[in-house]
Amino acid sequence: MSRPLSSARRAEWLKLDHQLCFALYSASLSMTKYYKPLLDPLGLTYPQYLVMLVLWERDGVTVSQLGERLALDSGTLTPLLKRLEAADLVRRLRDTADERRVLLHLTPAGRALKSKALAVPESVACAAGCSLDELAALTARLKALRMQINESSIPSSTRAA
Repeated sequence: MSRPLSSARRAEWLKLDHQLCFALYSASLSMTKYYKPLLDPLGLTYPQYLVMLVLWERDGVTVSQLGERLALDSGTLTPLLKRLEAADLVRRLRDTADERRVLLHLTPAGRALKSKALAVPESVACAAGCSLDELAALTARLKALRMQINESSIPSSTRAA
């Protein structure tokens, strides 16, 4: 076990450049800004692109499965899905076995859009200055980080009053 940090050392860690949260936040802003000109020709926003990625992996998911996969609630998903449906990329259909469930299916245009999106990952890897394999490793590390943080509880001594 490591020794406790001194007050001065703890204060040093409060500098912005030492904050993982800011590095992730600012990288995320840069990433979504980079994606915009890549997605404009596809007629997609970044959140719509994420939905399409899920559906290109597995057509016919429920809205709740999509929400779990993207960590989005139905209030955020519903308008997004309505716009994708209006663009004739997806169809929302009630499940005949359970009408409470809404299934999402790609239209032919939605399936065809996948071939137009094939260059996006390579462009991102190039902009990031790494190979697709390096990007995959970084993505896996960030996914592990997210899972670890989600499983952690905040110690009572560090909770804000």
